[in-house]
Amino acid sequence: MTRLTTAEKILRAAHKLFDNDGADAVTMRRVADAVGITPMAIYRHFPTRDALLKRLSDDSFNAVAHEWETRRTRHRDVLHRLMALAEPYLDYALAHPHLFDHAFSVPRDDARRFPEDFRAGHSPTFNVVVHAVVEGMDQGVLKQDDPYDVAMAIWAQQHGLIALYRAGRFSCDEAQFRAFYLQSLRRLFDGIKA
Repeated sequence: MTRLTTAEKILRAAHKLFDNDGADAVTMRRVADAVGITPMAIYRHFPTRDALLKRLSDDSFNAVAHEWETRRTRHRDVLHRLMALAEPYLDYALAHPHLFDHAFSVPRDDARRFPEDFRAGHSPTFNVVVHAVVEGMDQGVLKQDDPYDVAMAIWAQQHGLIALYRAGRFSCDEAQFRAFYLQSLRRLFDGIKA
């Protein structure tokens, strides 16, 4: 069994604090206490608290992108692939609300901006959706359109529904919401089919 480096221990402790209590809980003192080091020792690995938070966000994006890519490649049919990406996004939003909000719902100076950052391929999660949309258009399964705009419409649909559900705007339980969420995306996909 390999031992974790100090930087890995810091990231794990910060991730746990963030996941449980949000970004405000990630203080250098609390992270240091959780790791068993001094707060100043953290600065050898992360120059600022913002750098630590950015690393947590980047790691979260990359983990979600990896999961999406794995699911995307399991299905031959493009529409099934796009549907397969919808569930882990919802799962992540409900299981990790603080990380989800930090990644997707709060203003941040380092947040990617549409369209330029997305068209430049800077979003690991968005790239997976765009690749599936491009493939669907190339195969004639999806209507010809701007793939980035179509991918953004898909993401906006997902994100909007999740935001409304988490804000208490649905009177149903989680299972009923999941069914509605998936059906809503099927309707959207029916509208972009060729």
